[in-house]
Amino acid sequence: MFTGLVEAVGVVREARPVAAGMRLLVDPMGWDHRPDLGESIAVSGCCLTVAAAMGSGGGPMAFDVVPETLAKTTLGGKVGVGSRVNLEHAATAATLMGGHFVQGHVDGVGVVERVERAGEWRVRVRPPAELMPYVTPKGSVTIEGVSLTVAAVDPAGGWFEVALIPTTLDKTTLGDLKPGDGCNLEADVLAKTVVHYLRHYAGGGPPGIMNEPGA
Repeated sequence: MFTGLVEAVGVVREARPVAAGMRLLVDPMGWDHRPDLGESIAVSGCCLTVAAAMGSGGGPMAFDVVPETLAKTTLGGKVGVGSRVNLEHAATAATLMGGHFVQGHVDGVGVVERVERAGEWRVRVRPPAELMPYVTPKGSVTIEGVSLTVAAVDPAGGWFEVALIPTTLDKTTLGDLKPGDGCNLEADVLAKTVVHYLRHYAGGGPPGIMNEPGA
């Protein structure tokens, strides 16, 4: 689990096809976190497992990206050598929960439709249609691993907007987004749970503990 509070911006040094998908090497660019083998790192919103220990001398982090991840996220197309990626290590019991609950499980790739830089910096995103029910006014959404608050949403039009503060623009890759770009999206897990329940169980649901007397 993550919080969506990006800790560093790394640079992809190698994206090499392998039998299992792709071997990704990411330079953490001075990030003081030194992940262990098998540790989870969110790379632009995708939860990946460290495939090789960095060692005391630092160096790039290695990840093996499987075909499913390549097909369902920007790691399979937009990200290549030289790309900047947002980095966050997994949350611990002592982590300040300043963002929201982020799983690192990308729900789909949205398309940036508009970037407004005059006055307030706003980004309009068109998500896959199946994600729109999970986007709520003032709710949480994760874009490229960054926890954000929905500033505007048009369910009929199929888009939502977020407003970006200077700190977000400075500390993440979101300032690089331009119209036509794809971006990894993860809907709020609480919203997904509520919508799933209402769709499948609110009408009575299958027999079970929820329908037992006194439950």
